[in-house]
Amino acid sequence: EKVEEVPLVIVKKDGSREVYQRSKIVNGFLKACEKRPVSMKQIDVVVDEIEKDLYNSMEKEIDSKRIGELVMKK
Repeated sequence: EKVEEVPLVIVKKDGSREVYQRSKIVNGFLKACEKRPVSMKQIDVVVDEIEKDLYNSMEKEIDSKRIGELVMKK
C-alpha cells in the first residue's frame, strides 16, 4: 500500500489558486536572511515546521495570508 499525499492548494488574495510549492517559502527565507548568519539547515527546520502546521490543519485549501502569518510567527 502507498500513502497518497493530497496536494495543498493555496488561495491567493485575488482568489486564484495554485498548488503549494515549498521552494517559494524557502526562497523567501533565503532572500530575507541573505545578509544574516542563518544556515540553510535552520531555514529547512523552520519550513518543515510550517509545512507540518499546514498539513496538520487537514484543510485542502489554505489562504496565502495564513501562510504569511505562519512565516512571520516562526
